[in-house]
Amino acid sequence: MTEPLINFQNVSFSYSPDRPVLCDCNFRLEAKERIALVGANGSGKTTLLHLIVGLLRPSSGCIEIFGKARHMEADFHDVRPRIGLLFQDSDDQLFCPTVAEDVAFGPLNLGIKREQVRQIVSQTLTELGLAGYEHRITYRLSSGEKRLVAMATVLAMNPDVLLLDEPTSALDDQTKQRLLEVLSRLPQAMILVSHNREFREELTNHTLFLSHGRIEAA
Repeated sequence: MTEPLINFQNVSFSYSPDRPVLCDCNFRLEAKERIALVGANGSGKTTLLHLIVGLLRPSSGCIEIFGKARHMEADFHDVRPRIGLLFQDSDDQLFCPTVAEDVAFGPLNLGIKREQVRQIVSQTLTELGLAGYEHRITYRLSSGEKRLVAMATVLAMNPDVLLLDEPTSALDDQTKQRLLEVLSRLPQAMILVSHNREFREELTNHTLFLSHGRIEAA
């Protein structure tokens, strides 16, 4: 039996002593598995995604990523290039002046040559219906356009795992369908947080519920 990509063992987390979010939470993500994570607003779905990439630390329990326990900031340095997190708010993801610079930032930091990065940027934007957006000013884009550019910054990294937090937010129906087609073709394992039930059912293998700090199968 192969090791899971992500393994939560009795993980607990709270923002304050009187606000527990996760309580002895357990779950695994296997290679090529696509999980829809659902739960009420405030149940901890986004928190769980942030724990996976080390933006938050559990108060107890163990988080194993790619077969290794991760505790300190240094433990996540090799995790973040391999796990692509789409933030719930696109403005948290986009910080460069232009679209091309935002999408190129990750691949350049991986040491990929600039000519290849230009090809990655062009191909990724074209797949998402954003051909010609390279020199657009990011902060002037619509909410839907920002959402797609944020997705492009994740896909351009070609990560092993995708963590998608409300990817269809602010997208019209036609654009949602295009995004669904793009994501459906990808080989990566993923965890999808989405209120869009149809999108979830089309894209994922099964559903997990986060309730009262624990994850339960559908």
